[in-house]
Amino acid sequence: MNRRKGSFTLVAAAAILAAFLFAAFALPAQQAPAVPRMVPDNPLHPAPPAQPIPFSHKKHLGFGLQCQKCHTNPDPGALMTFPATGTCMSCHAAIAKNKPAILKLAEFAKSQKPVPWVRIYAVLPGVTWSHRPHLRAGMKCEMCHGPVAQMEAMAETTSVKTMFSCLDCHQKNNAKTVCDACHKN
Repeated sequence: MNRRKGSFTLVAAAAILAAFLFAAFALPAQQAPAVPRMVPDNPLHPAPPAQPIPFSHKKHLGFGLQCQKCHTNPDPGALMTFPATGTCMSCHAAIAKNKPAILKLAEFAKSQKPVPWVRIYAVLPGVTWSHRPHLRAGMKCEMCHGPVAQMEAMAETTSVKTMFSCLDCHQKNNAKTVCDACHKN
């Protein structure tokens, strides 16, 4: 009888462990809201460019920051801005303030000069484009720029700058596909 009871306890413990492991691995996938990808990956897989200060979107978005906290969309709405050094220093005056990268950031802030970030995505010549109507339509950053929240260093991971990607997305979302939607004379 003891042997049977021991076997039952072992089976029960294994079942509980299996259920726990299943829940542990399934839970994060259920908690993260799925953002549909509208743009295919960049087949060239370019490396992230060297930036004047190392910056991890993964770390900062992991703290719960939202894209719009740092990247605003001032009129006329074409580009998202890089954050002002004061925006960064609002946290970094106290957080990690002695790290070399933050000391360098503090020097930019003290001199009231912007950090000369290297832009990852640039609008191609001949294209008239704006973030504004895309944001109004409910597009999320990840739809075009890929899984930014998982990137230690930002790179051009999607093919968002190709005409195919633009037309494909516009067709799927019933948006204008006529030439003058993006190309002005």
